[in-house]
Amino acid sequence: MREILGRRRRLLSRRNDGRPELISAALTFATEWQWPVLPGVAPDPQGRARCGCPDPECTVPGAHPFDPGLLAATTDERMVRWWWTNRPSAPIVLATGGQAPCAVSLPALAASRALAALDRKGMRLGPVVAAPHRWAILVAPYSMEQLGELLYAKDFVPGSLRFHGEGGYLALPPSETGHGGIRWERAPLPGSASPWVPDVEAVVDAVVDVLTRTGVSAPEF
Repeated sequence: MREILGRRRRLLSRRNDGRPELISAALTFATEWQWPVLPGVAPDPQGRARCGCPDPECTVPGAHPFDPGLLAATTDERMVRWWWTNRPSAPIVLATGGQAPCAVSLPALAASRALAALDRKGMRLGPVVAAPHRWAILVAPYSMEQLGELLYAKDFVPGSLRFHGEGGYLALPPSETGHGGIRWERAPLPGSASPWVPDVEAVVDAVVDVLTRTGVSAPEF
């Protein structure tokens, strides 16, 4: 009996090991802000730059859904709590679009320069998510038709821009992925209400203008 109880305690201890701030953040996103989230696949323990998914050439190790798939994203408190109780170190993945924010991302160096330029112009931005290689500016939900019309109207759109819309995803802070930690470059303001985010038109117009005018031609990755 002691052996069984001891084994059970060890199992419970392992289950609760990890980072308590992850479950707290996941619950805030899901229950307070109504952002559907799900756990990302963990980096491969044999090499953090590799992903735990079956793709040996995965380009976003640990920063994407796998099991469960993206359609499982939810705002249900019980499900979110169950996921991160059993997978306490899992990255937090946001299912973008629908009622949740979308995002416009670009390589980190170009993003840093673009944000500085937008600050000088006095443009209001919402939260900005920073990964080691790319930063993502959260924007209001948009449709693919809306995005298509917006991009079609432009003479030039840098190929380094990425759009995380309906059916997309984005790893959120304070996740750890195969490329490193995810953090807030611009953190949401404290409070229980869902953070304000700008329209995609304003962000794309400003970012394209800054990148074109300043000659910051970011690499396309």
